[in-house]
Amino acid sequence: MKTIIINGGNIEDDFALPFLQKEQYDYLIAVDKGLEFCYRAGIRPDEMLGDFDSAAPTVRDYFERLEIPVQLYKPEKDQTDMENAMRLALKRGSSEILVLGATGTRMDHVLGSIYDLNIALEAGVPCALVDAHNRIRMIRQGLKIRKEEQYGKYVSLLAFGGSAEKITLTGFYYPLHGYTMRAGDGIGISNEITEEVAEICLESGTLIVVESRD
Repeated sequence: MKTIIINGGNIEDDFALPFLQKEQYDYLIAVDKGLEFCYRAGIRPDEMLGDFDSAAPTVRDYFERLEIPVQLYKPEKDQTDMENAMRLALKRGSSEILVLGATGTRMDHVLGSIYDLNIALEAGVPCALVDAHNRIRMIRQGLKIRKEEQYGKYVSLLAFGGSAEKITLTGFYYPLHGYTMRAGDGIGISNEITEEVAEICLESGTLIVVESRD
């Protein structure tokens, strides 16, 4: 089951609407201010979640009248709405998760959302944060990216939670062979795919993979 999470960060409608039409998702969870995008786009979420300290009250009232199931949290909580949404998507049986509205001007929220990718990774479920300029994933095993399907020009790798051991990159402008990448290591930034298929291999550890375009 492919689940879309509409989070409360920045969403560019011109990008998001065609993206949702292309993805053919099965379930959609709207998180707090993400309801406002659903309202603008005429999208009915399957479930809504949050402390609703950001969504306009009129928008929330509209969806409540539609009897959309709601998971309501107090603002004073230990988990972010994004974390709760990720766990809810897994609870509902998601086999793939895509998140819109996970990026924006609040860098603390952006970093928190990137960290939340680890929740899906631990559950063995592919997950990506997507906006008009970036696709962000987290991996512990190999990943192949077809040049014709890549998300922008650049591919960057960052070690997460410690060292990523014995990284090998093939099909990239800057190859690596058995390299150990540590937190803060910039060698993985702004690589480019040169072959029809590029491959990332690692023996252990975790990598954040960012495909981006200007």
